[in-house]
Amino acid sequence: MDSTQPHWVYVIRNTQGQHYIGVSVDPEHRLVQHNTGESKWTRNHLPWKLVWNQEYPTLSEARKVESFLKRQKGGQGFYNFTGLQKEQPGSSSGCYE
Repeated sequence: MDSTQPHWVYVIRNTQGQHYIGVSVDPEHRLVQHNTGESKWTRNHLPWKLVWNQEYPTLSEARKVESFLKRQKGGQGFYNFTGLQKEQPGSSSGCYE
């Protein structure tokens, strides 16, 4: 990844309500990689949907936000920062329709 080009912090969610947080220059392409089994952890928890992303001017800034979100461990700080709603596994959020 080129550290001088914009990077996106993204959050994907699966049908069990699990989240994965990552950084990419192309979150839509990265989502395809997650859903086709190219990512070791996410391949066992398919399917995934992109539920949040935000652009940052540098890789360094994006990594700081990624680290912050991961430290929240799905707590209220994660939901406050992203604006996502906490969902119960198996709930019908419409996220996969």
